[in-house]
Amino acid sequence: MILYEDTALVVLDKPAGLSSEDGVPAALRKLWGRPDAYVGVIHRLDTGVSGLMVYAKTPQAAAALSRQVTQSQQVYAEQDGRAEPDAGTPDAPDAPPFVKQYRALIAGGPDEKLPAEGVLRDYLFKDSRKGRVFPVSRPRKGVKEAVLEYRISASAPDGSASLADITLHTGRTHQIRVQFASRRHPLWGDGKYGS
Repeated sequence: MILYEDTALVVLDKPAGLSSEDGVPAALRKLWGRPDAYVGVIHRLDTGVSGLMVYAKTPQAAAALSRQVTQSQQVYAEQDGRAEPDAGTPDAPDAPPFVKQYRALIAGGPDEKLPAEGVLRDYLFKDSRKGRVFPVSRPRKGVKEAVLEYRISASAPDGSASLADITLHTGRTHQIRVQFASRRHPLWGDGKYGS
């Protein structure tokens, strides 16, 4: 489970089925034998998803890592044209310091709705009452722009499924699931947005 640990942070492979916000911190506290240990959640993965995650072990580390996430979002916003370059920040990084990369199995293969690689841009509305996120055609109250880049790295010979390498430029709730499902390529096994 733990791949790297020092006094400031821990990097681990989160198993599917464990919540990144409650389950992982509880498991770490139990492992460390310290029920009151600080575990700062820096980013999230859906409960059903496995993958590498970074957790802070001190409030100072959490603040530093959160700044890296914010800097990364600013770099991507400038690259995507969603924001003007911040001239007031002389030490602004050229590359995002905190990169969120994913690999997902999606239904189908490349087609006119989803070419072999590209950037997906959508406006997403989170309906908290329904517990779902919906793509909408234009900005309005409660709508946020979602941007990701992807590349199809492999496809099944019969075209039934493909492996997509994804880099998030924004971090919206269910973003990857919604953006691919809206193009008729839901994530494999996603009962909420797929089938």
